Amino acid sequence: MASPTYSALKAREWQRPLLKVVSGLLVFETVSGLAIYLLPFSVPNQMAVLAHTLAGIAFVLPYLWYQLRHWRAYRAIRLSHVVLTGYFSMLASLVLVVSGVVLTVQALFGTHIGRAWDRVHVVATFALVGSVVPHVATLLLRVWRGGAPTDRGTLRRASRGFALASICIAFALGVVVAASAGAYRSPALVNELPGDYSYVFGKNRPFAPSMATTETGGAYDARSLAGSASCGKSGCHTEIYREWQTSAHRYAAMDPSFQKVQNTMAEQNGSESTRYCAGCHDPISLFSGTKNIFVKDLTSQQGYQEGVSCVSCHAIRKTDEKGNAAFVISQPERYVFEMDSGPVAGKISDYLIRAYPQKHIKSLEHKLYKSPQFCGACHKQFIDQEINRVGFVQLQNQYDNWRKSRWNHPGDPKKTIECRECHMPLAESDDPSAGDETDYNRTPNDGRHRGHRFLGANQFIPLALKLVGAKEHVALTEQWLRGEIEVPEIADKWRKGPAVPIELTAPDSVAPGTPVVLRAQLTNNKPGHDFPTGPLDIIQAWVEITVTDQTGRVVFASGQRDSSHFIQPGSFMFKAEPVDQYGNLIDRHNLWEMVGVRYRRALYPGAADQQEFTFACPGAVVPATTADMRRATGHDSTSVLDRADTLRAPRGGRVTELRVTARLMYRKIDQFLLNFLFGKESGLTSPVTVMSEDSKTIHVTDRGGM
Repeated sequence: MASPTYSALKAREWQRPLLKVVSGLLVFETVSGLAIYLLPFSVPNQMAVLAHTLAGIAFVLPYLWYQLRHWRAYRAIRLSHVVLTGYFSMLASLVLVVSGVVLTVQALFGTHIGRAWDRVHVVATFALVGSVVPHVATLLLRVWRGGAPTDRGTLRRASRGFALASICIAFALGVVVAASAGAYRSPALVNELPGDYSYVFGKNRPFAPSMATTETGGAYDARSLAGSASCGKSGCHTEIYREWQTSAHRYAAMDPSFQKVQNTMAEQNGSESTRYCAGCHDPISLFSGTKNIFVKDLTSQQGYQEGVSCVSCHAIRKTDEKGNAAFVISQPERYVFEMDSGPVAGKISDYLIRAYPQKHIKSLEHKLYKSPQFCGACHKQFIDQEINRVGFVQLQNQYDNWRKSRWNHPGDPKKTIECRECHMPLAESDDPSAGDETDYNRTPNDGRHRGHRFLGANQFIPLALKLVGAKEHVALTEQWLRGEIEVPEIADKWRKGPAVPIELTAPDSVAPGTPVVLRAQLTNNKPGHDFPTGPLDIIQAWVEITVTDQTGRVVFASGQRDSSHFIQPGSFMFKAEPVDQYGNLIDRHNLWEMVGVRYRRALYPGAADQQEFTFACPGAVVPATTADMRRATGHDSTSVLDRADTLRAPRGGRVTELRVTARLMYRKIDQFLLNFLFGKESGLTSPVTVMSEDSKTIHVTDRGGM
């Protein structure tokens, strides 16, 4: 039997099924890869990512087998430009295979794909196109132009079959992508306000009196702004999601006091008036049209559970420093299967976000939310004629407090401390969002993310709602209130010690029967805004003074709480007393009736305040009686009385020293409001945190003196 001719061997090589499969997969991988890189985000492109991955997995083993066989068959051929382009294309293909495998593993099992590997994969694609095209084209040209006439037909038929098979395989995979894109149906979003929606301020201002609005000016389906759990359960932002779960942003809408006040406001002024609060507290419900006169609970399920969700914060595109939720929010385009239910859909969408992250990053990561102005949209509040029917009144204003404070040095980040540097301190992290080249003191690979607990001063609601992780969060909040949490990245700029230290001044010695003068000075040491800040009609910060003799008997007290959790009248307190147009006190957080303030006391950043306390120095130790304590404290303080009644001392003993303790106390909600909202029988009371304290010992001598 005669041996096959060289042309027959070459023809057989072109006809090999393995070559056709490898070539077809390579063509599809190249074309789909370039489409993913060059074409805009779309459903077909996302389906191309999935097909690209699956075809790539199918490509690896056949390609490696073919490449090894091909190299062994032609390694002895004389070096030429065809051989060089062949080696170059082989190298590019190997780099593509390795980088593709790494990227697939990262997207499947990691939190994100590596930028360096992604760049390598893209560069290798262009390198492959630049080498394999001239390599194959030259070989085909030789087939069609060279060789004996008897061999030319055989080679042409073989090469034509190779080319046709390669194109058909690639085309068939392209048809699968197109069919998948055409068959996919994402959950239909209802971006329309209800038919019975009430436009109190006109159709051009559907969300008024809130200043918040959408990019389209219309409604957004609640589901499109919700779904924060997917950020944590995907394995990408797990720690950030855990931090957010107990934050004030998360429970902004489910806060029971907010819900009660909202219902009261709706009963008095109509449901539409609650849109004023919703821009900051309940944006999901606001933009989906739930704050409507025909809706009973005024809060959507998604809004209640998520408050200020991940998307409703990160999708904000524009803010205005005037406050009252003056922001514009977009509706991010979601990935395929992202809003579908089921574990498989979740896995696919998570993979797509990690493997094809450009849209996700562009939609939800931007420089705006790294600025104090971003926070100022909500952390600055006023009411005007649309609310109180009278005129403008400035309410809480953390943004302008900071802007005018010692912590703000425009143009000098090394001296300035911004909102996020305090309330979002850096945490060690492998989160995809770790690193930031826009901060003067950070790098893109510093392995840290901004904390999303947003620690502030609410040590009540997380425990009241029994949120997961509430105890840990409240413990951190109390440490924050006391100034015990260090923030290393701003340690050289921030003050040390308590957030608001209290310093007690007292005489070294006094004589019996003479007046004892005490002074308590408080300094706003760390906060970048007033202390206290927030709704000062319900927040209470006060000084508690307790003076005992050497036996422990209380001889003077101020700022004590009674058995009903009310603070002793006349105590030194930081607070505000807003009034309505008739001069009545606003004590139910009914700010929609407020026209002014009859009293306000707070500490500006860096400022100090002091209070003087005077009492007569006792001479002899006598058993404490109820009458004694009433005279000492000025009110019927059962908790103090109970303590004093247990501290009996022999009659006729002499007072030799007085021990003075001054403490700065803080609680989020005053007892009157809690009783009004939930009833006295509920037993609800806000926890009290001792923010700072100081003590002195005064010697009692016949001569007295300083």
